[in-house]
Amino acid sequence: MTRTAIAAMGRTLGPAVIEQCRALFEQEQQALMQRVPAAAVDRCYGDHPRQTLDLYGTPAGAPVLLFVHGGGFRVGDKGGAHDWQNAAVGRMVAEAGMLGAVMNYRLLPDAAWPSGGEDVLAAFDWLVANATGFGGDPARIVLVGTSAGAVHIATALKLRHDLAAAGLVLLSGLYGCTPLDDRDLPYYGPQADYAARMPLDALVDTALPLLVACAEFDPPRFQAEFLGLMSARLERHGAMPRGYIASGHNHYSMAMHLGTDDRRLADEIVGFIGQHCA
Repeated sequence: MTRTAIAAMGRTLGPAVIEQCRALFEQEQQALMQRVPAAAVDRCYGDHPRQTLDLYGTPAGAPVLLFVHGGGFRVGDKGGAHDWQNAAVGRMVAEAGMLGAVMNYRLLPDAAWPSGGEDVLAAFDWLVANATGFGGDPARIVLVGTSAGAVHIATALKLRHDLAAAGLVLLSGLYGCTPLDDRDLPYYGPQADYAARMPLDALVDTALPLLVACAEFDPPRFQAEFLGLMSARLERHGAMPRGYIASGHNHYSMAMHLGTDDRRLADEIVGFIGQHCA
């Protein structure tokens, strides 16, 4: 039934589709929110009011997952005690025995490129310095982002080629395989700067483990970005990175359903972390 409902939404983006997706997962995510309270909230990793993160789980020396939400560079929130969206990813990995961290970052119009990547690096550095106090292993941090969050993780790698993460999980991001959409000009700046600012080369070159995913009902641009990155990695390295297509999901539901009984993507992410954080 969930697949049928998501398929009926088509491949369009916007608030109405987000609300339809939220309704599909509301009951299960409310239950998860009750099962897994936050271990710490609004920890500041920078001076801006948006530079905060929440922590989930009470592990002992376990890997850390840092989740970076989407929102088209304009909106989005880490959620928390009163909103399960995005926070559910931290709760999901907490139930898997890890430390989950879910961050906010600066948004338009206050911050443009490369602010998102800078914020990911600042949050990562905060976890390196502080994860041990919450039961996490600062040497085993995996970055997971969806949509704009995946862009920001990739940008962080562009800014810091020697990023000491254990792995990167990129869900439906934009990496530089397709033309710039005019909607994103406020973030990236002029069209002439777009190619130099995109993180494709950093992702193609990196030796960090990658898990790259898109959704069956993603808009074509996001699917083209997925295929473009996989193809570029194949050409450069003779092998594709670990990849996943979330069948039955769209651009929003792919991250939003994490923590529900549909464990296909969750198991892929947890398996990826286990493979590279043993």
